[in-house]
Amino acid sequence: MRAMQQVDIDGIFLEVRHIPATGQAGSGGAPLVFLHEGLGSVAMWRDWPASLCAATGRAGWLYSRQGYGRSSPVPDVRGAPHQQADGTRAGRLLPDYMHREALQVLPRLLARLGIAQPVLVGHSDGATIALIHAAHHPVTACVVMAPHVMVEDISVQSIDEVRRAYESGDLRQRLARYHDDIDVAFWQWNDVWLSPAFRDFDIRQEVRGIGAPLLAIQGLDDQYGTLAQLDDLAAAVPQAQLLKLPDCGHSPQRDQPQAVNAAIAGFLRDL
Repeated sequence: MRAMQQVDIDGIFLEVRHIPATGQAGSGGAPLVFLHEGLGSVAMWRDWPASLCAATGRAGWLYSRQGYGRSSPVPDVRGAPHQQADGTRAGRLLPDYMHREALQVLPRLLARLGIAQPVLVGHSDGATIALIHAAHHPVTACVVMAPHVMVEDISVQSIDEVRRAYESGDLRQRLARYHDDIDVAFWQWNDVWLSPAFRDFDIRQEVRGIGAPLLAIQGLDDQYGTLAQLDDLAAAVPQAQLLKLPDCGHSPQRDQPQAVNAAIAGFLRDL
């Protein structure tokens, strides 16, 4: 994997990494663009993106959203949401934060990277961002792991438990290595998910606009969502292929990497 780059998106510097395609199979095909989870970053993907790129013969791009990894921080992350003099955002995330990422930030980033119709590969919040983007923009395909198409009680309860672990356990220390400002990374995600206004988040009608091939993966032991997430997604997107993995929690790429890589490689090979 090449060294870190930064891409300027309207005054916000986003951490970006590129994985070149290898072998004859990598001579063509849209690149994979990886969209991380709510506490993720480029580094938190670890070596899985490289293994998936190798399995599919495609190039890959990873980036950290604002406030995560080595990307620009969010000023006053727990304050009232507001716009600074230079036009950049500050304060808490609003309930539409995934729409803003999918419809404003991601299109600009893809244009800067010269990518027209990527294969989006998203996990958790990143999976939801991928679905929203694919509902409004052309993509070659969309792969989502543990997506959130609506907010469930199990999600809020688990995220509240994470808050307690962050405040009184060792979670903060364990996550700090992956982010320049761990408090920004944690609270922008945790605060919005636990806000009353976010309980109405629901994209089950919106995803009906997805026309691209779609593969949705979820673990049977996902502690952040029930299988209603996948079933409701399939009801809205008839062409969706589902993979429900046993012995697998919220992160299929960590718990079942071989099964996930085989499924995604087969899915893309059949396009």
